[in-house]
Amino acid sequence: MADNNSLVGGEFSRRQINDKVIIVQLLVMIFLCINILLLITFLKKEGFYTTTRYILFAVMLLSDSLILIMSDILLILSLFQFTMHIWLCIIISFVVLLYFVVTPVTLTVMTLERYVAICMPLRHGELCTTRSTVNCILIIHCLSSVPCIVILSMYFASASHRIYKQYSVCSVEIFILYRWHDHVRSAVYQFYFLIMCISIVFSYVKIMKVAKAASGENKKSTWKGLRTVILHAFQLLLCLISLWCPFIEAAVLLINFKLFKDVRYFNYIMFSLAPRCLSPLIYGLRDEKFFHALKSYAFSGWYKSNI
Repeated sequence: MADNNSLVGGEFSRRQINDKVIIVQLLVMIFLCINILLLITFLKKEGFYTTTRYILFAVMLLSDSLILIMSDILLILSLFQFTMHIWLCIIISFVVLLYFVVTPVTLTVMTLERYVAICMPLRHGELCTTRSTVNCILIIHCLSSVPCIVILSMYFASASHRIYKQYSVCSVEIFILYRWHDHVRSAVYQFYFLIMCISIVFSYVKIMKVAKAASGENKKSTWKGLRTVILHAFQLLLCLISLWCPFIEAAVLLINFKLFKDVRYFNYIMFSLAPRCLSPLIYGLRDEKFFHALKSYAFSGWYKSNI
């Protein structure tokens, strides 16, 4: 009787896991399709890839799409307990850790670009050229690689040589060998997000002052820029909360394993997937120029497919 109950429980658990995985696949597919459509729209109009804010938007879309794909692959591999060589896992984890930080850093740079456009309009054309934007993208990736290098350097310094010959289920957490590794990782991320938060608050305060002093069409444009900064701040907050998730999950694991799985699933949806779906909303749908181009290409593509 006990065996039958455990069998039924196991089948229910597997079905529940499969349902959750299916939901994740649907969400990832929806977000990827939206991102691809936005990227196609970006590439089709020359005015977009010569404008700083749209170039940074495209970088963020690519970063979000890569994170969605890689995290989804790791989720599926983890579900089926698929093991791989440690060196392959290191390469995958490097990409995941890098682009996990690229999105919030790009968000911060986009906020500063709005600050320059609204508070320093006469210098905007000089500072936000295509060449300076390309240099800015390189700087974004260099800054974003620092936490990843710190985490992997600690792992290389602490791990024994025989570990590199082993196979394991790939997860970023396997590179945290000691408690102090986790503390250092947390400190680096918290420092980064503190700087980002200060930048966004600074931009918000400065734009607010300009918004109060502006009038007419300029006032409308300024308040729209202010709302964009607020949305960036909310998106950055979700990314920040994702850094606290491992601590929350570790505490819940000590209480109940089933609750731990539910909390971890909720955290993945809310703080990994949700911030990645806000990017299309902020610039893809709220920006009138981009929205009209998107609508034009979407409808023309639909019309041609039905001829």
